[in-house]
Amino acid sequence: MGQEAVHTTRAPRPAGAHSHSVVAGGFLCTAGFGPQDPATGEVPEGGREQTAQVLRTISSILAERGLTAQDVVTVTAHLEHLKRDFAEFDAAYREFFTEPCPVRTTVGSDLMNILVEIDVVAVIHEGAGSD
Repeated sequence: MGQEAVHTTRAPRPAGAHSHSVVAGGFLCTAGFGPQDPATGEVPEGGREQTAQVLRTISSILAERGLTAQDVVTVTAHLEHLKRDFAEFDAAYREFFTEPCPVRTTVGSDLMNILVEIDVVAVIHEGAGSD
């Protein structure tokens, strides 16, 4: 079984040599996305706003394959200021994901002029996203 790259114009262009996401083995795996607005490149202020923008971008990637937040099984989140921004991050996250929430790892990371970066893995149910 091969891999299929998934791209969308509703997500920022990759900054390096990578795909927005890849479908393989029944899963969609995204790259780590920062909070850049895909149309303007602008970055919102604050951890909550940046988290919301990242999750909107991830939602657009999922939609390319007919998936939603309910299909996400694991999330890895990087916060520039883990202790300072965790509450704002978690509040925005709770607006996006509902029970049963995916498993999540949240770590502090040295990010490049952003506060939040998130990647996800979603399960592709039989028949979803096939044209």
